Amino acid sequence: MKPLRTERLILRNWEDRDRGLFHRINSDERVMEFFPFRRDRATADAKMDELRAAIDRDGIGFTAVEVAATGECIGFVGITGTDHLDFLPASMIEIGWRLAPEFWGKGYVTEAAEAWLTHGFETLGLDEIVSFAVANNDHSTAVMRRLGMSADPSADFDHPGIPDSHPALKRHVFYRLSRQDWQARKRAAR
Repeated sequence: MKPLRTERLILRNWEDRDRGLFHRINSDERVMEFFPFRRDRATADAKMDELRAAIDRDGIGFTAVEVAATGECIGFVGITGTDHLDFLPASMIEIGWRLAPEFWGKGYVTEAAEAWLTHGFETLGLDEIVSFAVANNDHSTAVMRRLGMSADPSADFDHPGIPDSHPALKRHVFYRLSRQDWQARKRAAR
């Protein structure tokens, strides 16, 4: 994929130098608060390799976020298909993110996600981009609202990949953003 650039960030495919950060964000208790698992180094490396291959193949995915001024990788933001969830249409595209805690609250996720929305709607011609999170993940749902996404309670679901041993993580809220709504929001911001 050709990297996407924002005022402060470079959104690019994963590189071997990112392995330490990728492991850290996938094993950190604060980052993974709303996930029923933590990845050890071997499983984190395997997942990063899987993401890198998917980005090479598809041109989209959960890409590394690099601070342009420092070259430091701080986490990931991206869009990807939801084909890993049988109950969602295979053509559906979701947006998601995960950053190291020291980079929270700086607007990086919103900035990177805006770049992905622009790419998805303008370059790829997508009609809709969705997102979902554990129901009480207020930080992620706040980002969804900042992006102009709307809650769709009729689509909320109990995530089938969450084991019964973690009932507080099962319920997920669902947000949507259509290309039309995104374009209207862009026009209103001018």
